[in-house]
Amino acid sequence: MRPAERRVADVVLSAVSFSVDASNAEIARRAGVSEPTVTRFCRAIGCNGVRDFKLKLAQSVVVGRLYLSPTPPPEPGDDASPLWSVVFGEARNALAAVERSIGPADVLRAADMVASARQVVVFGLGGSSATLALETQNRLFRYGVVVSAHSDPYVMKMMASSLKPNDLVVAISSTGRTREVIEAVALAKHYRAGTMAITAPASGLAAEVDLALTVEIPEFPSALKPTASRYAFLLILDLVSTAVGYRLGSDARETLRRIKYTVINHRKGNAMEPLGD
Repeated sequence: MRPAERRVADVVLSAVSFSVDASNAEIARRAGVSEPTVTRFCRAIGCNGVRDFKLKLAQSVVVGRLYLSPTPPPEPGDDASPLWSVVFGEARNALAAVERSIGPADVLRAADMVASARQVVVFGLGGSSATLALETQNRLFRYGVVVSAHSDPYVMKMMASSLKPNDLVVAISSTGRTREVIEAVALAKHYRAGTMAITAPASGLAAEVDLALTVEIPEFPSALKPTASRYAFLLILDLVSTAVGYRLGSDARETLRRIKYTVINHRKGNAMEPLGD
């Protein structure tokens, strides 16, 4: 940057909150430059102009305060607060939110959709949702359900294009705003496949599917804590998969028996150990 533009940069870095709220003229006066220099500075760092720069700066302030504010670790010998209270408290709050938000009728309807489908394909994009999609596959195949999980957006669209009216899509998104997931679900609906979502209420994904299992999980303002919605979504998966097992009855029990027999013979365990670990 030119020397005058660097003076603008110095002002912004030394007084970020001021720069977010100040006018173009106020920033110019503090930097000792002309107003066009402020505009040139904004364009030099890749913004379309002063307004675009201030919008991005404001977003950076919000994210920066959340992620860059120092959080002291718990000291040895203390009660590990806020570590214990945050993690355990948020998990309990998430489970309670599911109990308040999800009704038995919707869970049983979801189980009927899964149990009657020719195949189930699960879509989840991103770290948490992709992991939950794999977990859904892990829960359902044990009952003999034909299920596959997908987290690549192109594969999701290709799978959606191959579906038939007796197939089912289960879409997972903690925000319900992931465009690629919504588009894949819409494509599946175009080919008359059934659609279900585990997601946030009043979201684009919830509005797109035949059945939405939704829960609102406000996040604790700590960047170091795992996302609490994972606990809620896992509980919803437990509810639905258990209902599917009861719905399939003897067929599910026979598949589970085969898996348990194979596992015990492989690693010499006992019948009450976790299945497949």
